[in-house]
Amino acid sequence: MYFWQDPEFGNKMITLMAAFVLVLQIMMVGQRWLVTSIRAFGVQSFLLASIAFTIAYFNRAPHIYIVAGLTLIFKAILLPVVLERLVTKIEIRQEIEPFVNIPLSVIIAGLLTLLAYAVAESFHRPDETGPASLGHNVLAVAIALFLIGFFMMVNRRKALTQVLGLLSLENGLLLAAISLTYGMPLIVEVGIFFDVLVAALLLAILIYRIRETFDSMDVSRLRRLRG
Repeated sequence: MYFWQDPEFGNKMITLMAAFVLVLQIMMVGQRWLVTSIRAFGVQSFLLASIAFTIAYFNRAPHIYIVAGLTLIFKAILLPVVLERLVTKIEIRQEIEPFVNIPLSVIIAGLLTLLAYAVAESFHRPDETGPASLGHNVLAVAIALFLIGFFMMVNRRKALTQVLGLLSLENGLLLAAISLTYGMPLIVEVGIFFDVLVAALLLAILIYRIRETFDSMDVSRLRRLRG
């Protein structure tokens, strides 16, 4: 058997890629440069698509190829390009100080990761082997992406980084779906995917309008709208 046909090799590759996905997520928490955060999200989405391709290859699951392809095209390529152009247009390249400072934010991200591993431990099934077990050990990473993405949405002041938090949260949901059950029904996955994509594009338009109106992307300034 060639090494690229060995499920154990596939499992190691998935684990390695999932580790990089988690590192990029924590890096985004500690990052203040918007373009760097956007590119980190693009690389994260590329790795997520690669994980999906690997699981689809070893399990002969063609519907996961479709989800992986959509993730690669839209989330790893299209959305980063759109968001980078938006950053260039609004001429704001750096995040203002978040509600929780950067060092403490990174510590919180680390604690959320530990919590994710504690939660995922109850789902661990060491008796499973072969292609059917591929990706099951990355559930902790999926939960961590969800928790850290939610924390980013709450902690950041700029609308653009809140959008990145939403997209990272959705990456966690997608990783959990493809690693645990090898995908929900295709129509459900595609529906959720395009819902998040449309939401992200609408939020990008909203960010531009906020910038035009308030000369800032600080969402706390929306309190001025109260009568």
